[in-house]
Amino acid sequence: MPLPPLVEPAAELTKQEVERYSRHLIIPDVGVDGQKRLKNAKVLVVGAGGLGSPALLYLAAAGVGTLGIVEFDVVDESNLQRQVIHGQSDVGRPKAESARDSIAEINPFVKVNLHQLRLEADNVLDVFRDYDLILDGTDNFATRYLVNDAAVLLGKPYVWGSIFRFEGQASVFWDDAPNGQGLNYRDLYPEAPPPGMVPSCAEGGVLGVLCASIGSIMVTEAIKLITGIGETLLGRLMVYDALEMTYRTIKIRKDPEAKPITELIDYEAFCGVVSDDARSAAAGHTITPLELKQKIDAGEDFLLVDVREPHEYEIVKIPGSVLIPKDRILSGEAFSELPQDKPLVLHCKSGARSAEALAALHQAGFSDAVHVGGGVLAWAREVDPSLPTY
Repeated sequence: MPLPPLVEPAAELTKQEVERYSRHLIIPDVGVDGQKRLKNAKVLVVGAGGLGSPALLYLAAAGVGTLGIVEFDVVDESNLQRQVIHGQSDVGRPKAESARDSIAEINPFVKVNLHQLRLEADNVLDVFRDYDLILDGTDNFATRYLVNDAAVLLGKPYVWGSIFRFEGQASVFWDDAPNGQGLNYRDLYPEAPPPGMVPSCAEGGVLGVLCASIGSIMVTEAIKLITGIGETLLGRLMVYDALEMTYRTIKIRKDPEAKPITELIDYEAFCGVVSDDARSAAAGHTITPLELKQKIDAGEDFLLVDVREPHEYEIVKIPGSVLIPKDRILSGEAFSELPQDKPLVLHCKSGARSAEALAALHQAGFSDAVHVGGGVLAWAREVDPSLPTY
């Protein structure tokens, strides 16, 4: 069922705007009225990363009058494989400022608001309040639930996208949608997956161009919502498989057991970014990269276990480490390979996976096992900067 236009039209288009947007104006479904609505729209994009990059560029090109950018990170060289709003000269710059400058090159008629902060329960409502529509391109569950709940409390629609390796997903959520069509992210995912169950893009990787595929779908949905044309993805989950080159949609239904969202909560705790067992195991059993270096230099007899995946081990490794992926430890399959007569030191990329493996080892009787806080990234930063990072 079509939704009514989200935004009232602006009073007029200037001569320059008519010339710039002429290819929109000659589409009967968009026309002058639709372009005026785009001009009057205020859209907030959460994240100027993989999905935010193409989304911001195409929202700007389409003539969305006001764009807000929520982003606190800086541009890293590893971003450039997919975050096309940034360039080589932007490495080290705040992403929000880099994105703003790129938008100005695309369309100087767009007003850009920067929100250089980490979204939290105590600021999200103030950030969202003045926008008509939210686009969420974040890559962690805690922020996704925060965005959803804030949008529900403010009665605002939002477009959601997700990417991993070769697969992308997109949908539209709007709890207050007219005609009983209302749905929110919790109808699709009532609970966050257990910690470590779903790897992030930083752990599992993503095909760079996949960001463009899903980001452009998100912008298409935003334009349809703003102008009131076409059928949106509200009530449908679109799944794209780049390897098979297939698109399929899955019906989303209102969860009859869902509790009303009445307040914001502690989303890190709700999503259990690290399990209680892992947190408990790491307490008092975490060493720094420098302490690991001291152990190696002193010739101490221990086994250094890398719990990442084989393809990560090929990229960079700490000298002397042995690869035993985390899943083989969690399942118990690897226990027979581990020595009983020497201490174990675990590490992963940044510390989360090794903490989960550490908890499993402690429960299996390897009580003196420790892990390296910060993982191989911290080792490269603090001990051996010649190593590549990813």
